[in-house]
Formats: sequence, C-alpha cells, structure tokens
Amino acid sequence: MASCEDTTTVHPGGNVVSSIVLFTAGLIGNIIALAILYKHKKETRHVSVFYILVTGLVVTDLLGKCLISPVVFVSYATNITLIALPQHNGLCDYFSFSMSFFGLASMFFLFTMALECWLSISHPFFYEEHFTRRRVVIVFPAVYLCSLVICSLPFMGLGTTKQYCPGTWCFFNMTRGETNSVSFSVLYATLMAILVGAVLVCNTSAAVNLTKMFKHQRQRSNSSLSGSRVRHFAHYQELDNLILLVLMNVIFLICSLPLTIRAYIGAFAPDNSDEDDLTALKLASVNSIVDPWVFIIFRTSFFRKLVFACCKDSAQS
Repeated sequence: MASCEDTTTVHPGGNVVSSIVLFTAGLIGNIIALAILYKHKKETRHVSVFYILVTGLVVTDLLGKCLISPVVFVSYATNITLIALPQHNGLCDYFSFSMSFFGLASMFFLFTMALECWLSISHPFFYEEHFTRRRVVIVFPAVYLCSLVICSLPFMGLGTTKQYCPGTWCFFNMTRGETNSVSFSVLYATLMAILVGAVLVCNTSAAVNLTKMFKHQRQRSNSSLSGSRVRHFAHYQELDNLILLVLMNVIFLICSLPLTIRAYIGAFAPDNSDEDDLTALKLASVNSIVDPWVFIIFRTSFFRKLVFACCKDSAQS
C-alpha cells in the first residue's frame, strides 16, 4: 500500500464495515462491563480499590472509542481524508493525540492495578494503611494529567503527526528524518516499555507471594475453621484480581508491543514501511475492544470455576 501522508481522498483499500464492527463490539463490551461493575457495587457493601481502578480503565476505553471512531466514520462517509476535511483543521493532530492519550492512560491504569494487587498481597499492612478508596480516587486525575502532558509534547515541537492509509488514521511520525519526531516516538515507546516491564514485575511477585500464602495456609492445620475460611476467602479474592489483571496485561502486551517495536525501528533502523506501522496502530486500537470482553468472560461463573480449579491444582502440586 502506497503512502497516504498527503492524500485527500480515502484510499480504496479502506474498509468501513470492519471499522463499524470493531466500534460496535468495543462500545457494547464497555457498556456491559460498566453494567457488571455497577451490579457488583450494588451487591457488595465494600467495593474494593481494584474494582474502582477497573472502572477507571473501562471508562477510559469507552471514552477513547466514542471520541476517536466518529472521526473515522465522517472520513469514510465523505470520502475525504482527515487532513483534507473542510472546516476541520487540526483533525489529524486531534486523532493522533487521542490515540496516544487513551493508549497511555490505559497503560497507566493497568500499572496502578498491578501495583495495587502486588501491595495488597506482598505488603498488606502498608496497603491497608495507605490504599483507601478515598485516596485511590486521586489516581484518576493523576493518570489523565500525566497522559495529557506527555501526549501534548508534539504540539510543543517535540514530534510531528502523520496520516496513514487509507487516510482515516493519524498518529505521530515514527520514521526518522526529523529529530523531533524521532525524539517523541522513542520517548513514547520507552515509557510504554517501562510500564509494561513494571507490570510484569508486579504480577510475577504477586503470583509468587500468593502461591506461598496458599501453601502456608494448608500447613496451618491448627487454625480454627472459621478463621481458615476467612483467610481462604481473602486469598481467593486476591487470586481473582490477579488472574483478571494478568489476562488484561497479556492482551495489552500483545496489542501494544508491535507499536513499541515499530517506533524503535522507525527511529534507529527506518524501513519506511507505512503498512507495518498501520498494522501496529490497528492492533493497538484493538486493546480497548478486547479488554472489556476479557472482563465480561472472566466474570462468568463457569470460566472462573475452571480457572480457580486449575490454579488450585497447581498450588497443591
């Protein structure tokens, strides 16, 4: 596929049907996930910090879909690319900013969830003292503010935006040629890689400590039955959160890693492959569609029983 950087009409290779299907799947999935979270809040007196953060992630994904996808539909409907749409100057910059902003904000939420899960399992006393529901609300403006500042850097001269085929996509320029564009792409890719690495460390440590807890619990044969049940319930809640978090992070890793790799390739070994860049962008956008459905499937009783049975067998081995 030829470059669409300066084209004014949508490339014939574009497919509006797939865009509509993906948008619909993401919209329905996020709405169902929010409904499940609302039902969980009604059924339980104490909503955990983890579920507050999950709500933040789902809302962020939903906002991303609602603020980005309509731009694509307008471009297809008029057969005019983003840079050529009349009376919409800066629409390409808006699309690029929104893509990077919501992608980074989602990663920040996943990192906060991983940190919360690790602290609740590995450092419960510190967690109980500092991670209250009132304090965790501060995470929301902090995540959005950090994402806003970082993703606004291209507007301050650190990087440029570029239109990708079929003319309905825009993102920051990932190909070396201008020092500024390379600087921002490397900064964005490095930050995403650091967050992914931190999440993996938190999840691994939490999984190891949780396994030790289960083994230690089985060895305490002199514990009272009621106390044992309470501890088992707490551990299974932590296991519940950890498994959901790991599933979401695996999906995010699969979706975001190609974009990170393409940013580094464009900066240090440019191959001028717009098609590969576009594939990485499309894969990154799929994350906000898959995440809510992972949550929905995981909340089904059959899936959770299956996963818990497998984890229990592993812990006992």
